[in-house]
Amino acid sequence: MTESTTSAPRGRPIQTAADRIRAFYEAHPYPPPVDDLAAYRARWDDPSRRRASHHLFWPGVPFGTGRSVLVAGCGTAQAARHAMRDPGNRVVGIDVSRTGIDATLALKERHGLDNLEVRKLPLEEAAQLEERFDLVVCTGVLHHLPDPHRGLAALREVLAPGGALHLMVYAPYGRAGVYLIQRYARILGIEPTPEEVEALVGAVREVPPDHPLRPLLGKSPDFQSREGLADALLNPQDRAYAVPELLELVRGAGLQHGRWLRQAPYLPACGAPLLTPHRDRLAALEPDDQWAAMELFRGTMVRHSALLRRDDEALPGPEGSVGDVPETAWRHWVPVRVPDTIEVVEGIPDTAAAVLINRNHSWNDLYLPIDRRQAEWLEAMDGVRTLREIFGEEEDVEEGWSFAQRLLAYDQVVFDTSIRPPDTNP
Repeated sequence: MTESTTSAPRGRPIQTAADRIRAFYEAHPYPPPVDDLAAYRARWDDPSRRRASHHLFWPGVPFGTGRSVLVAGCGTAQAARHAMRDPGNRVVGIDVSRTGIDATLALKERHGLDNLEVRKLPLEEAAQLEERFDLVVCTGVLHHLPDPHRGLAALREVLAPGGALHLMVYAPYGRAGVYLIQRYARILGIEPTPEEVEALVGAVREVPPDHPLRPLLGKSPDFQSREGLADALLNPQDRAYAVPELLELVRGAGLQHGRWLRQAPYLPACGAPLLTPHRDRLAALEPDDQWAAMELFRGTMVRHSALLRRDDEALPGPEGSVGDVPETAWRHWVPVRVPDTIEVVEGIPDTAAAVLINRNHSWNDLYLPIDRRQAEWLEAMDGVRTLREIFGEEEDVEEGWSFAQRLLAYDQVVFDTSIRPPDTNP
């Protein structure tokens, strides 16, 4: 696909779509540059948080193993944040915006991030780096490219065997209000100048209470700053992907879907869908159709964040059909609890010993009640004991494995699968 071009007012040169995007982010860096990441560093000083993140991407690699990370379209701070998450990882950030590169370099110097390298380079040309990476991160970028397929295929080319690609793109239904105001701005010929952005802020404040943009104004980070509002409403290149469209894009680039980073909203076995008359019909669908149905059922997803793998490799156990994993394999897995989950014991039904909630979920139906026996199992999940050690007696194994799968589905745990059974070859 060739880059699209647009006509310009008389006296101005015609710009390609890539030129327009580059100029936009030079003038409106997003997220807004920050001077200090001390609070972020303190958050990631927690080794349990680092371990859970590590095994989300690399379940079969022992925690503490240094990895290589490419942040493609790193903006003003994302590469610096990844360098802070684990100083043992080597991080490379690339971006087309000089403003974003300079902001990242300032953070590198301020925080002494010796494991961070930054280069001005379009992600479509990532092959120029002449290396492959264990993790490729591309969030909030692909949907702004003139040719998203070319961009994703370029990232697939630099993904190392056994690696993971973290992709985030916009979803259409929860952003319906955004696209209405984008069209409104185009009709009025609004440009992303400081004066025009300020005027648009004033207009957005007056949209009717039932406008579909209204729910996003108070909770979406896109609307907490002038730069964010400009990025959401005045970006010259923007598209969204429903689940089927995203899966088509992923597979066309030589990749496969591993899991959703927060997967409970996409699973009909979690939350409110279990209460519907369609419970059994949803359960009978293939995973692609389940995910598509859940996007429509929930209706307000604004983005899709997925963990992708190369299509020439088998998925790691926790990302495949875990129900088909033999006991000889999973009994050696170590469950690692996700730090952003909480265990509620007050104000819950009498039949439950506790209710588990992942605070990153946006839907209040995604809670998991557990009984006393399950609460004991959960307490034993200390990041050291294997599932076999936790469940103990032979008759508990099947019920315990079912519970472990529900914890995985509700985003309560990830699994460390790096411990090999004693009867397997290295």
